[in-house]
Amino acid sequence: MTLVLVFLGAAVGAPLRYLADRAVQSRHDSVFPWGTLSVNVVGCLLLGGLLGAGAALPGWLAALLGAGLSGSLTTFSTFSYETVRLAEGGAYFYALANILVSVIAGIGAALLGHAVISALV
Repeated sequence: MTLVLVFLGAAVGAPLRYLADRAVQSRHDSVFPWGTLSVNVVGCLLLGGLLGAGAALPGWLAALLGAGLSGSLTTFSTFSYETVRLAEGGAYFYALANILVSVIAGIGAALLGHAVISALV
């Protein structure tokens, strides 16, 4: 049953990632991957919040929203690909900025999600 819940969460998260990425990126006239950054930060916030819920979160919901939805919403492979693409295109500043901003914002979002939900439960 857990595997089915992960699949269901991923079935929502993957298309949501694609649509959100395209919507955000279409609003920016830049080579910087704003769409991927956005979905990764939102996914980190969600996963941090789920972790902050701790034992108050049923295992089935953690599988659905954590491994399924958040796991497919966030994308390390696209982040890596876009960073390499930026560097190959000579956009070294954007490549380095993508690495630094993604890591710092992702960890910050996870910590924020954890802190807020921990305080509520």
